[in-house]
Amino acid sequence: MTYKGKLPKQQRRIGLTGGIASGKSTISKYISEEKKIKVLDADNYAKQLIIPGKNSYKKIIEHYGPKIINKESIINEINTSKLKNIIFNNHHEKIWLENLLHPLIKNQMANDCLKFKEKKTLILEIPLLFEANFNDLCTEIWLVKCSENIQRERLMKRDKLNKSEAGKLISSQMSNEEKEKRADIVLVNENNINPWKFEVDQLI
Repeated sequence: MTYKGKLPKQQRRIGLTGGIASGKSTISKYISEEKKIKVLDADNYAKQLIIPGKNSYKKIIEHYGPKIINKESIINEINTSKLKNIIFNNHHEKIWLENLLHPLIKNQMANDCLKFKEKKTLILEIPLLFEANFNDLCTEIWLVKCSENIQRERLMKRDKLNKSEAGKLISSQMSNEEKEKRADIVLVNENNINPWKFEVDQLI
């Protein structure tokens, strides 16, 4: 499905992507706070799609059964840790879940681009932008990257993973080299010097 004919033609929609723990959220937060530009975050849409009552929630429960429900939740919320563990260890289940959620996320994001059509610029923060084919929502694509060592260290600290688990997560995604071929702008977010701030200030 393509949205090019429906999306505001004069609107600048910057797709912000990058590997896990590359520093996307840091940059999108800076743009939101300093540039007063609205950010549409694909992860937030995903969280909304798995809350009780949603059709996508029902399909997930039908697929995985009660084992995926958080037993401590009075409204039978999905245990996201269990869900992540399943798709982390089973590629077929990962594909199944992505095939369910990605089209819904894309549709809602496109609808919100229309909803905020009066805004000249939007940031679309999409971790799997290339992998899930969200390219056609964007008028330009910015890639956030850092070295794999820093990426691994951040991931181990943030998600309490060991080195092997962090490495497996990183390797499951498209490489930075491949993403760079498809991106319009590359922002490096490796340390506290933050050279990307100057670049962002020049670009927006």
